[in-house]
Amino acid sequence: MEVNFRLIGRRIHEIRQDSELSQMDLAEKAGLSVSYVNMIENGRRRVSLDALIRITNILGVTVDELLNGNQMYNPTEYQTDMDLLLADCSSYEKRIIYEVAKAVKKILRDNYELSKASTMR
Repeated sequence: MEVNFRLIGRRIHEIRQDSELSQMDLAEKAGLSVSYVNMIENGRRRVSLDALIRITNILGVTVDELLNGNQMYNPTEYQTDMDLLLADCSSYEKRIIYEVAKAVKKILRDNYELSKASTMR
């Protein structure tokens, strides 16, 4: 299995922007060049383990959060993404998002069952 460095770079980019840091700020704080940070975020360069740890320390996230999605089987694959999505939501917004997700799940499963039944005919 291959590590998806493009996904890691995209996550670094998103978290950096959410933290209102420029690439220059991140590079400076992590002791890296701006061009290296840019290449990591755009998936054009593989981030070294040393640089990854420095970046996660600056961004205040764990290495696990950035590597999430690279495992073949990960039962909590989108948990961090959902936590980030809901972090700034009010209780009311969280409830609405939950109800929408629950309805979408039901529709997906109902349609799957329907499509299975129609192929059996």
